[in-house]
Amino acid sequence: MARVQDSSQTIRDIEIAMSTIAPPGLAQAWDNVGLLVGDRAAACRRVLLCIDLTPAVLGEAMAKKCDMVMAYHPPLFKPVNRLLADSDGTDALIHRAIATGIAIYSPHTALDAVNGGTNDVLAGLCGLKSTEPFEYVDAGKGEFKLVTFVPANNLDRVASAMFDAGAGRIGEYTRCSYRLEGEGTFFGSASTNPQVGRKGRLETVSETRLETVVADRALPNVIAALRRAHPYEEPAFDVYPLRPAPVAGIGRVGEFAPPVTLGALAMRLKRATKSRVVMTVGSAKKKIRRAAVCVGAAGRLPLDKPNAANCDVIITGEIRHHDALLIHRAGKSAIALGHWESERPVLKPLATRLAKAVNGARFILSTKDAGPFESISK
Repeated sequence: MARVQDSSQTIRDIEIAMSTIAPPGLAQAWDNVGLLVGDRAAACRRVLLCIDLTPAVLGEAMAKKCDMVMAYHPPLFKPVNRLLADSDGTDALIHRAIATGIAIYSPHTALDAVNGGTNDVLAGLCGLKSTEPFEYVDAGKGEFKLVTFVPANNLDRVASAMFDAGAGRIGEYTRCSYRLEGEGTFFGSASTNPQVGRKGRLETVSETRLETVVADRALPNVIAALRRAHPYEEPAFDVYPLRPAPVAGIGRVGEFAPPVTLGALAMRLKRATKSRVVMTVGSAKKKIRRAAVCVGAAGRLPLDKPNAANCDVIITGEIRHHDALLIHRAGKSAIALGHWESERPVLKPLATRLAKAVNGARFILSTKDAGPFESISK
């Protein structure tokens, strides 16, 4: 990822860096990710990273003179009707952040899906090998394949007009196309004015099938250029949406080599996450060979995914009672680390990645960020 060199960084610079690390297009459709509060042109020298934006975290951000809070969970999730300073809800925090000039960015499920994100970090703490998502995310680039049919004598003129309008760009290559010879037919009614052949009779014309790729933002201009340059009164063309090969997705599945027991794995994760609320489903002596990892609240979700259905254990943050019963009946095991506890480990590597990407800004881990649950000891 390109490093931002200017020593005077803005909120926009942090947004660009995060959009590269965890592209918002990888987030779930129901999620609310990206820059939620702030002035993109404002200076940004310090960023506080946390899982949840709480009054204590916002107070810490103010005390440490931070310009942005990177809150994993979006504090603005559903549409709000009002922002009141005296509210006992999250809207009061948003009001205070705005009043003090602190921006808020949330990566949430985009960071879950991306390589090196929350699920990869937790899978690494487990010691899993050969990991991959148990469900891939459709993160289309907004590209299309545009196909038209042109008489040979007009081919170069039409192709050049389309290229000049933005078609045919693949990576660092431009004017890319595929061409195939064939024949086209048409019958013009009495009201037509064909540029090739005559109206009122069936015409057969030697044509070249011209294919090229077009970004969504350029598509209207390219189609307009095609119509202007094409010799036909009504040029035929097709537009096909393109989907890139999936590279990121929900959760992770992987193998243990050698296998481990459920009890040993739970203790390893308890120490690694410093969780005080670890719970398990299944016998502590059960041998675990394959695991499905999903931070937050996965519940029974992995069992519904073909790529994870044969896992021995589900490792997540929290599990509902009835999902735990279903997991047990299915002969599987589970480890619930605590919702916050399963997600918090990503913050340190995220801060490191941001520091490498952005020169001139400090990325600080919140010391006030904490899970809401406590264990009770004698």
